[in-house]
Amino acid sequence: MSRITRRDWVAGVAGAALLQSCSRSGPKTETPVCAVRMPEYSAGIYEEVRRLVSQFQLDVRGKNVVLKPNLVEYDPAAPINTHPVFVHAALEAFRSLAPASIRIAEGPGHRRGTLDLADAAGYFRVIPRFEEIFTDLNLDDTTEVKIPQPRSKLKSLYLPNTILGADLIVSLPKMKTHHWVGATLSMKNFFGLVPGAVYGWPKNVLHWAGIHESIADLYRLVPKTFALVDGIHGMEGNGPIQGSLKTAGVVVAGSDLAAVDATCCRVMAIDPSQVEYLQLVSAENASRIVQTGESPQALRTPFALLKQFEHLRL
Repeated sequence: MSRITRRDWVAGVAGAALLQSCSRSGPKTETPVCAVRMPEYSAGIYEEVRRLVSQFQLDVRGKNVVLKPNLVEYDPAAPINTHPVFVHAALEAFRSLAPASIRIAEGPGHRRGTLDLADAAGYFRVIPRFEEIFTDLNLDDTTEVKIPQPRSKLKSLYLPNTILGADLIVSLPKMKTHHWVGATLSMKNFFGLVPGAVYGWPKNVLHWAGIHESIADLYRLVPKTFALVDGIHGMEGNGPIQGSLKTAGVVVAGSDLAAVDATCCRVMAIDPSQVEYLQLVSAENASRIVQTGESPQALRTPFALLKQFEHLRL
């Protein structure tokens, strides 16, 4: 038997990911999304997140799980990043499912010093031995992956091997408005998968290639996903960095990122059918969303929008 190198293995994983991503366009029936009230980052959040994750009966025993929070910038007065207690609660919830490995990984688009940013945001203080389980995706080894039927101007993307080797990638975004795309949630959070060492800071290549289209391409390239959206304290107005605190007291979860983001938009009083990147994947995400927990209408907390996005108002 010939020896399989790490490069061969990663390339095989990338190929398998592409095959799975093509399956998004196949027939679908129902996509469950659960939205629940979670008013604060208290000790009770650990049991609540564990219970929420268990509802989806995810089979990750003996598999590799990567948690992808949203780390952007640090301002002690602004809810910019996924809260460290929320990330730790997700970490403990997935650890309880007995994966082979679980890592936290992020590649910020603005800050080159990722560990310094994580430290300022409280991750070292809240998450024990954080540095031992963290991967800086901006500096990770990469493999080029072709984009099948790209929506953007890109034909391929170099993706971190940590991501390509994962059996499940959990998007842990902060619920925020965004000054370029209207709303930034679990799909837009995947811009942090694209390595800064290849695409620079602040990853303007993705913007030049079409920001909405690049979001859609990443959605299709990374199909093995789950999302937990931190909407306990969100951001409204001039997000994702310079907006204002919005206390929504909600967490939204599901396996299809587009369905989760559509639900989040409805909670934020944003019409998901008017969000361009959700429009781009709507044909591939034609399944009926089955809402569990509470309805988006019951949880609705209108987020302030910049003037150019007033047309998104639900």
